Amino acid sequence: MPPRRNDAPPRRTDGERTHAAILEKAVEVASIEGVHGMTVGRLAGALGVSKSGLYAHFGSKEQLQRETIEAAWEIYEREVMAPTLAAPAGIAQIEAMLEAFFSYVERDVFPGGCFFAGLLAEEDARTGPIHDLVVELEGGTVPGIAEMVVAGQRRGEIAAEVDATQLAYEVYAFMELANFHFVLFRDPQVLERGRRAAAGVLDAARAGSDPE
Repeated sequence: MPPRRNDAPPRRTDGERTHAAILEKAVEVASIEGVHGMTVGRLAGALGVSKSGLYAHFGSKEQLQRETIEAAWEIYEREVMAPTLAAPAGIAQIEAMLEAFFSYVERDVFPGGCFFAGLLAEEDARTGPIHDLVVELEGGTVPGIAEMVVAGQRRGEIAAEVDATQLAYEVYAFMELANFHFVLFRDPQVLERGRRAAAGVLDAARAGSDPE
């Protein structure tokens, strides 16, 4: 075995590895059953640990839910946000976001489809700390896409008269519907329809395009 580099991250303790394994399973289960449908007993049985042992890592179900959402967010950032932010500002970045998102859904990164689309459906009518966390996370989505649209306008790629927030809303709506229908019907064609729909509104917004 080669020696560890001095700058290598420290090895995880057994407790840290168990904690990470619990979260990995929790994300998988919650993507299908929801963070409220995910039970401590279900996780404990799947992992071969006791309920008390599992609780020792989190202290409460709410903390488990929070850390599950945070773990899922890290995956989403890696799969969707990193490729998006690596692309040049403007239309290229919006197109990178779309391709990264549709690929992430198509590859079943989460077995229940986009984790956060499911989370929105689960939490929208609820109240409480988890609902508030979801509001915080979701609150930046449309504004974030709108910022990409504005960047495209500054670069002369998107017509100046386009309502950036409206275009962001439409693009995001196509992403979400394609995800829900792909999970429900397991038909790859719905993802292609989502790609075409989003590309269509983006093309119509390009500077120099002829409005209908």
